[in-house]
Amino acid sequence: MSTFFYKSKQMLEMVRFEHTIFALPFALIGMLLASRETPGGFTVEMLGWILLAMVGARSAAMSFNRLADASLDAKNPRTKSRHIPAGILTRSQVVIFMLCSILLLEISALELNPLCFALSPIALFAILGYSYTKRFTSLCHLFLGFATGIAPIGAWVAVKASLSLVPLLLGLVVLFWIGGFDIIYALQDYEHDLKEVSMHSLPKKVGKRNALIISRIMHTCMISLLIAIGLLAHLHILYFIGLVIVSSLIIWEQSLVKPDDISRVNLAFFTLNGWVSITLLFFVIIDGLWK
Repeated sequence: MSTFFYKSKQMLEMVRFEHTIFALPFALIGMLLASRETPGGFTVEMLGWILLAMVGARSAAMSFNRLADASLDAKNPRTKSRHIPAGILTRSQVVIFMLCSILLLEISALELNPLCFALSPIALFAILGYSYTKRFTSLCHLFLGFATGIAPIGAWVAVKASLSLVPLLLGLVVLFWIGGFDIIYALQDYEHDLKEVSMHSLPKKVGKRNALIISRIMHTCMISLLIAIGLLAHLHILYFIGLVIVSSLIIWEQSLVKPDDISRVNLAFFTLNGWVSITLLFFVIIDGLWK
């Protein structure tokens, strides 16, 4: 039993379960915005299945990524201590965990509505396929953003069983947000990627300085799209006040990292990004309570 709990703990550490906080608030935003257009809104049961679908999707994506990148991680000083190359978990154990995560996603999608279940293979292909994009394109950061951006779209479909412009724009918001800060995160592997012919990244392609400029442009697009969503969804002043705070967090994040100083990447990536999504969710919630 102690071995089981130890392996379970290692699995959660491997998939960085706590980082679900990045995409989960946007999924909940998609659910809340869809509820505004749906008689009766969402149910507690629906919320539960959305949360389980999110956990299943992210766990499947991260475990597949660790399997796909195990040999590459072993060559990188920053990642060689990860669970598979370090021998903490075996490939077979991670495969079983991944299959269970996929099953959780599919069951959750089926319980939500037929359209969610019908679209789930597309979502699965995107979240798993991202792991291989870094092998052939420097735009891999955008693919990660696209895969993560499915979360709010899926949550919208879970409530309304249909699509419209607002959830698609929300998906683009996540694409630019995730893609922009993944470029920042990739700066840590710049020197290693230069030596590794099979690996691609935007910093490797255009250099650190230009990569940061592109990251800032993407985050500017993110804020612009959030303004458009507020107008299209007829949100109130509280939402736009929240956008001011979110914009300030993004500017702060960008100011922490410079081409010749990436010592504060972890603060920008792990701390501030979590606050970006949580802050936006908070203001969407209180804006919905505005009378």
